[in-house]
Amino acid sequence: MLRFFAGAAACFLFLTGAFLMWQSRATQNSGLPPAPAPAARPLINLASIPDAPSADPKGKEEKRFDRADKDKNGTITLAELVEPRRKPFAKLDLNQDGKLSFEEWAVKTIDKFKTADANHNGGLTRAEYATTAPKPKAKKPQCACD
Repeated sequence: MLRFFAGAAACFLFLTGAFLMWQSRATQNSGLPPAPAPAARPLINLASIPDAPSADPKGKEEKRFDRADKDKNGTITLAELVEPRRKPFAKLDLNQDGKLSFEEWAVKTIDKFKTADANHNGGLTRAEYATTAPKPKAKKPQCACD
């Protein structure tokens, strides 16, 4: 029922607005002076704008290929692809046998567990486990303004 009255009121307002717009007539009032002419402004000499720098034509994959192609001969060898991974592997390979055991791979986790196990019972309580939570990173300042 409320919708009916709201619709009827909206129609009444719409018709009233249309009638008022139809009845209003714009008349030119000749008693007003004409608009003044715009004032002449002196020309300002601006320095020419230099050409904008062009965008790098290389795509994402081309840049990635160029980073991997160390000798810049247009092909990537297996040695070029594996070489960046040698140092991180050597850090993990503690006994330098060229093989990575699970213990060597998980050395940080194992050390963190041993450090957190305060009573050395081989298990972590809630309080001990809470000490293994990663430290929050320091937030970088939003603006380096002085």
